Amino acid sequence: MSTVVVAPVPVENLIKAQAYGLGFDLVGITRLGPMETAAKFDEWIDNGYAGEMEYLPRGADKRRDSRLPFTGAVSAVVVGLNYGGREKSGPVARYARGDDYHDLMTRRLTELHRWLETELGRPISGKAYVDTGPILERDLARRAGLGWFGKNTNLVNPQLGSFFFIGSLVVDVELDPDDPFEADRCGTCTRCLDACPTNAFVDQRILDATRCISYATIEAKGEIPVELRENIGGLIYGCDICQDVCPWNARFARELREPSFRMRRIVDADARSVARELLTLDAESFRAAFKNSPMKRAKLRGLKRNAAVALGNVGDESDLARLRAARVSADEMVRAHIDWAISKIESN
Repeated sequence: MSTVVVAPVPVENLIKAQAYGLGFDLVGITRLGPMETAAKFDEWIDNGYAGEMEYLPRGADKRRDSRLPFTGAVSAVVVGLNYGGREKSGPVARYARGDDYHDLMTRRLTELHRWLETELGRPISGKAYVDTGPILERDLARRAGLGWFGKNTNLVNPQLGSFFFIGSLVVDVELDPDDPFEADRCGTCTRCLDACPTNAFVDQRILDATRCISYATIEAKGEIPVELRENIGGLIYGCDICQDVCPWNARFARELREPSFRMRRIVDADARSVARELLTLDAESFRAAFKNSPMKRAKLRGLKRNAAVALGNVGDESDLARLRAARVSADEMVRAHIDWAISKIESN
């Protein structure tokens, strides 16, 4: 009687199965090394397109070679986590409506790391990265086969669209890499570029962040340029417009599955209602309303600044009292935006 020999399952397959089991929607593996887009990223910064994001130029040498941020790492497990492109559009970008994805994804990648140590029976040197450290994670994700660079600079996956977060676990284990995603499936489409209300795209795949609504409402700490305010409309935190119009998202974006990303109450309303409530918050109510939220990045003064601009665009005379009341305790920067909103409403 012959003996059936069962071949061992490659560890790469086991890693992917475990990652999917942890809730990730995409998983790929790549080798670390020189980053193909590093030179273009350096040029982008030199052109001033990063604006006030002074943290981006730091660690340039490490950013150019993904082996350098974490000593000894040679491979990366790159994951994607859907955040619900089928959710309704609104004044807050979909990614920021629930709990902070950095914390959730880092925990799960750390759990994957511990599992790998158990599976291989030895300590594994590695680290989880989720928008942290000098790593071009979008580049890693393409090399791991997760998608291509869309003309709006987002990574696009042919089965998921672009409404997903990217994270990576770098380890000192030699893993067989997946094939990189080589195709450009945008074709001649320019819907994302044409739809941008502030004309933030210098060219295909080149974004001037200083004209981007997401940058203006999240990363910029000072005044929003007057010439951008009207085109921001009712957007209060971030912008999904260039993703909303993408045909790949229209067809392949998925429903939200992760409970942690469910919309919190304070942002579950129309722009006018959200803006009015934000203007009434004090430090204590802000902390309570946005506990574990990525929206804390803008801080309360930034959200009030954004709320004033949005209310100036979508509000009416019945909102003037709310704006004037908020002006009393506002700092100089926020007052300038409230004054703009009052003037705009009065001139309509």
